[in-house]
Amino acid sequence: MRYRRTTAGVFSALLAVVLAATAQPAQAQQAEPNQVQGLTVVQGDGYATLAWTPVDGATDYQIERTPVAEDGSATGASVIVGLWRPNRQINNSEPTFADAGFAPGNRFQWRVRARLGSDAQPFSAPVSDTTRPHWGDPDIPGQGLRTQWEDTLGAQYTTDINEYAYTAAIDELSDRVRVVEIGRTVQGRPINMFVIGYPTPPATPEAVAATNPLVVNCNVHGNEPGDREACLIMARQLAFTDDPATLGLLSKTTMLIVPTINGDGRAANSRGNSTGQDLNRDYSLIRQPETQAFVEMVRDYRPIASYDGHEYGNTNTGDLPMLPPRHQNVAQGIFDRSQDMIEGHMYTQGAKAGWWACPYGCTGANVGLGEETILRNTLGLKNVVNSLLELRSSGGPTRPDEGNTANNRRRKTYSALWTFHQFMAYHGANLGALTATRAEAITFQSANTGRIVFRGSRPIEAYPAPHPGDTPPPLDAPRQDQILEQPPCAYKLTEEQYHGARSDGPAGRQTTVAQRLAAHGWAVVKVADGYLVPLSQPERGLVPLLLDGQAAEGLVAGERVAPTLTGTHNGPLTISGVACLSDATVRGPVRVQPGATLIVNGGSINGPVDASGAAGFVLTAGTVNGPVNVTGTTGPVLLVGNQISGPVNVVDGTGGAPLLAGNTVNGPLGCAGNAVAPVSLAVANAVSGPRSHQCARL
Repeated sequence: MRYRRTTAGVFSALLAVVLAATAQPAQAQQAEPNQVQGLTVVQGDGYATLAWTPVDGATDYQIERTPVAEDGSATGASVIVGLWRPNRQINNSEPTFADAGFAPGNRFQWRVRARLGSDAQPFSAPVSDTTRPHWGDPDIPGQGLRTQWEDTLGAQYTTDINEYAYTAAIDELSDRVRVVEIGRTVQGRPINMFVIGYPTPPATPEAVAATNPLVVNCNVHGNEPGDREACLIMARQLAFTDDPATLGLLSKTTMLIVPTINGDGRAANSRGNSTGQDLNRDYSLIRQPETQAFVEMVRDYRPIASYDGHEYGNTNTGDLPMLPPRHQNVAQGIFDRSQDMIEGHMYTQGAKAGWWACPYGCTGANVGLGEETILRNTLGLKNVVNSLLELRSSGGPTRPDEGNTANNRRRKTYSALWTFHQFMAYHGANLGALTATRAEAITFQSANTGRIVFRGSRPIEAYPAPHPGDTPPPLDAPRQDQILEQPPCAYKLTEEQYHGARSDGPAGRQTTVAQRLAAHGWAVVKVADGYLVPLSQPERGLVPLLLDGQAAEGLVAGERVAPTLTGTHNGPLTISGVACLSDATVRGPVRVQPGATLIVNGGSINGPVDASGAAGFVLTAGTVNGPVNVTGTTGPVLLVGNQISGPVNVVDGTGGAPLLAGNTVNGPLGCAGNAVAPVSLAVANAVSGPRSHQCARL
């Protein structure tokens, strides 16, 4: 049966691929002993899913592909293109194989045979079909665009010049797309990002953030370009498809695609950027302009979920190794939800479509550890559900035909395209759970409770048998000297530490600690003798990894600020200078004097709280039996996860956007006159009274 492409089709086509019931079975014939029966072939974008009835006692299966003409005559040699083994998927009773690497649009015949040990059994009856051409009707504006990689059938990767022209054309031809430049590389190449929504993308980063967007980072290592090509194709699909399911997803959220963060490395086909820096070891430290651009984008657009594209050289691993954020400072819910996305969705859908998804490091290699400098860990510490994606960079034993360079390149890119569409499908189906997970993580981190681990990963258990891989990735458990059991309230930096010149960056592009903390979006309080960085803020797990002298890869050795009150205080409490209350009980009113800073982590205050003209005010995970009045602060204001019995007023602040998130307020919530309107980071407050002015939507 010849396949005919329709213009409606990214997700409807994707669903067709994974539903084996829609495939056409091989013609019935008299079966030989141990001959594979029930072979079906269903076409996807750049791959074909084969499924068959298993043979009792089979050790593995060989997949044969033959180019054929319309009349069925062979036009080339038959080749064994795949080897299906029981550890390829989590459902061994329904074997599937995603055959890939062929030139899209050509016609082939497929057969499958079982092997008992090394003894090959009879081939199945053949199934012939025409594969899908490149996505999009060539006669429809926009859909007819093609990348250099597509035009050359994988013989050439898309150059930066071709990428910019292709990107600009999509931007011009589709109302759903806005291309923004988020930064420039060391050598001045633009770092572009597709912002895609339906019918049009939101107009500002703040408006995008309100849609709980998802982001794909496609090419951090310049010599790993397979994901980048997939991202460019996906951008065209999302920009021009008329598939109702896809448009429905884009009407509820915003897709962010960064095709080439490392344009200098891609142009040079090098892993690092033009300074030799591995950018995937710089997302926390942000010494390079490329990583600074991405981190600032995360700060402003606030993606709720992410995939980060790479390639991996181990030929014995799966097609699509994946891994969640493993650093032990990542909130448990972010880790668990990331694992659900990988094991609960990608493994399951991979078993249907025929891709071998497994944990990165499933061969036991010393990879995929807990360094916070790696994007998946940095994003986890920023409360983003996310996964690494490693495309196996060469065919290996399970894909023996992919010693052919073009075949290998096509398989990599189309497997990535499948993954990114599945990522979008997972996001759409689990948006409520994702937002709840992020809210819980922000509240947990802001409470500044529990130990700090400076370097160490969570374990990834071997998936219950049948396991899609041979061994779990290794564990880098923290040593005792990498654990701080009692966290400080804050870190104090000197003027030199905060604003002093640094040499850890490209010449002429070095940034100060102040600029890097601003890129992360952290609250910093100016005090009389320096700068105070509270741990009671949403990215608490990352703060000590940059500012503590015990950190594995820090920026500066800040002074730990210990709690000043941990027990019970009877009577009024007046704050001058800097004070930190940690799980303390105050039986009386609290007054923060002008120019003073108060940090409250947990505990309770039985009386009104008044901070007028304070340098900074932080109240997290606490209980206040009385009103809270924060007026005219000159620095940051953070109220997160509190129980407050009384009215709350945050007015006339000049120190940036106050953060009011996850509070329960038994009374009115009023905000007015603040230089920047308060925000909630999409973590709703429960307010029994009216919400007024700048807090009307919080």
